[in-house]
Amino acid sequence: MIMLEKIINFTKKFNMLLPDITVVVGLSGGADSICLTTVLNELSHNIGFKLEAVHVNHNLRNAESDNDQLFCEQFCRNLGIPLKVVSCNVSEYAQKNKLSIEEAARIMRYKVFADCSVGKFIATAHNADDNLETVIHNLIRGTAVKGLAGIPPVRDNIIRPLLNVTRAEIEQYLSENNIDFVVDSSNLSDDYTRNKIRHNLIPVMSDINSSLLKTSVSTINAVNLENSFIEEQTDIAYSKCRTENGFTGLLDFHKAIRHRCYARLLTEYKLPYNSLRLEQIDSALLESRKINISKDFYIVCTKSSLSVVLIKKTYSVSPIKLQLGENHLFSDKTLCADIVSHQKYLQQKNINKKFAIYFMDYDKIKGDLFIRNRKFGDKIQLAGRNFTSSVKKLINEKIPTQERPFLHFIDDEMGTVFAEKFGVAQRVAPDELTTEFLRITIIGD
Repeated sequence: MIMLEKIINFTKKFNMLLPDITVVVGLSGGADSICLTTVLNELSHNIGFKLEAVHVNHNLRNAESDNDQLFCEQFCRNLGIPLKVVSCNVSEYAQKNKLSIEEAARIMRYKVFADCSVGKFIATAHNADDNLETVIHNLIRGTAVKGLAGIPPVRDNIIRPLLNVTRAEIEQYLSENNIDFVVDSSNLSDDYTRNKIRHNLIPVMSDINSSLLKTSVSTINAVNLENSFIEEQTDIAYSKCRTENGFTGLLDFHKAIRHRCYARLLTEYKLPYNSLRLEQIDSALLESRKINISKDFYIVCTKSSLSVVLIKKTYSVSPIKLQLGENHLFSDKTLCADIVSHQKYLQQKNINKKFAIYFMDYDKIKGDLFIRNRKFGDKIQLAGRNFTSSVKKLINEKIPTQERPFLHFIDDEMGTVFAEKFGVAQRVAPDELTTEFLRITIIGD
């Protein structure tokens, strides 16, 4: 009964089991899930929650998988627990998505759990041994504090009542109460990473420390406590600094908090990351620059702000000959060109305008005009200046990153005469002798 008391105290500590809720237990038929279902069935009568079960047949072990299903069905009938059985083709899913069988099974299993527990709680049978294996696995792959905290006792609607008890305690409980369970033959081989850790690493560690599992529970609980504090502080920072597509003011918080905020943001956008990527983002924020995250997604940092920006590469856009009327180099912008009189020029040159409007001396233009987007090495001597400017420098100082690929430039046979957002070249600028004006109007973002 010591194990049962440990489970009861653990569930109370994390408010897992409450009256009038429905708990769906993930039932594989193995020792852990049979123990969990038995204990929850007993507690459901005392506490007053409703108990259901779901069995996922992964179809990985042929007749053995089907026998596990039959065992679970009979077990639930004996206890009067409603059972839902879901069959999955894990091998096909793994091949299609280029995943290991182990990872594919986990993804499909949790998808079933999510589908079967809407408005309910799902209870999984992870125990202290599983938790230690998870921490070791995370450590081998590389992890931060969150990975060393192991499996969370409660996450969203998932509860894990057995997380504080060992596999040995579970098997002893089942033996003392003459409760049968099935043995998954795949757990006996070293084909899967977890089995290698279970069969090889943990026995060696136990030789060094005979109280390994007991001390691991204490250590993981301590790390979990500290991790929960960091998560609380991250919640505060995230809530305070979150903008539509990033953060502002995040530099006021500790680097560890910033890293977790970056991780949450990238997770929202379904973008990949690792510890190195989080370091790179932090450096970009400190240095007010941008970095590429994945394909066309960039993290763009200016001063104390950070944004996730989609920048489609459009440098292969072919130039088009400028025509009087509408010109379409980009799908969501229009460049309009027309010839206007001196009077019209005077009316528009110094008033507020709905669209961006620019004027050139039509007679100073040499040859045909072509519209293009930005290219490497662009330079222009803007009207009113006695020096040539680097377009890259002008853009970096004034134009948001996401707008830069979509700026219009116009060339005549002697070079660049127009740069959107900046103006016209000095050599085609109107003066007191200008009689015909080429008006350029930009419509769109």
